[in-house]
Parts: sequence; C-alpha cells; structure tokens
Amino acid sequence: NASAKFKKSARTVGDVLGKYHPHGDSACYEAMVLMAQPFSYRYPLVDGQGNWGAPDDPKSFAAMRYT
Repeated sequence: NASAKFKKSARTVGDVLGKYHPHGDSACYEAMVLMAQPFSYRYPLVDGQGNWGAPDDPKSFAAMRYT
C-alpha cells in the first residue's frame, strides 16, 4: 500500500529471516539496500526512508536500526 507508514528495516529483515532465510541478517539487509538505492537498479523495488548510500560509495548506507 503506497499510503502506509514506513516500517523499520530491522522489522522487515527479521520477518524474512524468521520465515525464509534463517542465517545472518547482513546479506538480507544488503539485498534490501540494493533494492532501495535508485542508482543500483533501473527501477527501485523498495521505497526507502533514510540513508541508503550514495552513487559514489554504495556501501555507505546507514545501519539497519536507522533505516
């Protein structure tokens, strides 16, 4: 839903880990970061709020608890 409130990344990553991928959270979060960066994919798949990195340093995104 486009009008829904934003959710914390930690909540989304926790749900994915609990249901589908019971390993480390860093791979899941980095995949979500790539989906939110407007310069990584042709069309962003995640509507992110917060620091998701910069085109000159894509790994400069904020920690999961801040996004």
